[in-house]
This record gives sequence, structure tokens and C-alpha cells, in this order.
Amino acid sequence: MICDLSKLDEKGCHGAPDWIIEVVSPSSKRMDYFRKLFKYNSAGVREYWIVDPIKELVTVYNFEQETMEQYAFGEDVPAGIYEGFVMNIK
Repeated sequence: MICDLSKLDEKGCHGAPDWIIEVVSPSSKRMDYFRKLFKYNSAGVREYWIVDPIKELVTVYNFEQETMEQYAFGEDVPAGIYEGFVMNIK
């Protein structure tokens, strides 16, 4: 999700998106939890969610606050970069 519309032009997005949500599969798990985590943090992504359907777990990395929280499926998951916005993943 891109919040800063100045990053967009007719060619696409310039710069990092503000929020990324990844749904992992067994084949991408290592890349999502390690490689992409590091790259997104370094690139300026503000918040990164990893949704693991096998574990039924959502891991939320808020890079601005330097926090990591985990939520079970069925719990309300607050988006740290949007005050008052929550998502419930089942």
C-alpha cells in the first residue's frame, strides 16, 4: 500500500511502499522471514506483515516503532501506521 501519492506517476511507484502484507507458503518462508524482512526494512517500508496460514499467525513488524508483534488468526491486528485501523484474519 502506498500512502504518499507523490511517489506515484504514470510509470508506477518510486520508492518503497508504506505497508506490505505477505502470505507465506512453505517454499517462500525463508525468503519472507529473513531476506525480504531485511530488504524492506532497509528500503524504507514502514510496516511489514507476514501472514502464515500453516501456523495461523500474523507477524507484524513496525519498522518506525522498531517493534514486532504476533497475533493468532481471529484476533484483531492493528495497523501501526493507521490509527484506529484493525484487520481480522481468519
